[in-house]
Amino acid sequence: MIPTGIGKLERLQLREVWKNEANDFTPWLQENIDVLNTALDMNLVDVDRETAAGSFNIDLVAKDEDGQMVIIENQLEKSDHDHLGKIITYLTTMSASKAIWIVSDPRPEHVAAIAWLNESSSANFYMVKVEAVRIGNSPAAPLFTLIVGPSEEAKDAGQKKREIAERYILRKRWWTTLLERAAKVTKLHAHIIPKEGSEVYVSAGVPGLSLIYYVTQEECSASLYIDRGKDSEKENKLIFDQLYEYREAIEQAFGEPLNWQQLDGKRACSIYYVRKGGGYRSPEEQWPEIQDSIIQSMVKLEKALSPFLKQLKING
Repeated sequence: MIPTGIGKLERLQLREVWKNEANDFTPWLQENIDVLNTALDMNLVDVDRETAAGSFNIDLVAKDEDGQMVIIENQLEKSDHDHLGKIITYLTTMSASKAIWIVSDPRPEHVAAIAWLNESSSANFYMVKVEAVRIGNSPAAPLFTLIVGPSEEAKDAGQKKREIAERYILRKRWWTTLLERAAKVTKLHAHIIPKEGSEVYVSAGVPGLSLIYYVTQEECSASLYIDRGKDSEKENKLIFDQLYEYREAIEQAFGEPLNWQQLDGKRACSIYYVRKGGGYRSPEEQWPEIQDSIIQSMVKLEKALSPFLKQLKING
């Protein structure tokens, strides 16, 4: 049986309810802020209209439950770049903690922009869609729908992205300065362009063998990396074993013990020296000493290995 007495929700043109944004909607929202509070689960109080922000006027300014400033920008039409710019300008000018952008038609690119701001900023941004509805002959009623807002997940994601970006910037700066210093000492790595990764490498003069600088947050290393490519695990181990036979002589030429890593279960092998307590997170004033040290280690490693690399019995 079809239930009776249930009305049909009808959406109205906003301009039928609030003819003018500044003269009708904004004053109404100031007097009825509880409707927005309910939609956003907030407790906005002390709502003021047309607050000056430099040479601009903010539609509404309020305070949240923590006494922090909140700005509200109203736009009873499609979201646009002008209002997005206003929101950012008002928030920074007023040192507000939250910005609420109320629109009738949120464009996808602006939804994405607000989501990005929530990831990238310590402030909280909300985009809210406003509609006017009624049932039957009832008075018009506002309907606020949160389109995008802040979340712990978004803030965490934003923090991780910032950390990754910072890591890439630091590593590129590390390699730029290391390669500049290395070029004054050796031709190894002389033509390498600094990038953002954790390593830079050149051929050791034998196909599949590379001389590699690695850097992490806390340490850096100079290594010979043995990887002849796909299906080369057996050949890599044979090369490693040939060099390992001369371990004592190689380490004597290098001047101290090396790490000999056969990487069981993996294709590649490695012979390397680690300088602990000196990575790209070290204070930058310490970088020259750290980098000069690992550059010298690379030079010594290449010289110690060179005679034995020439004696290798390999295919190709």
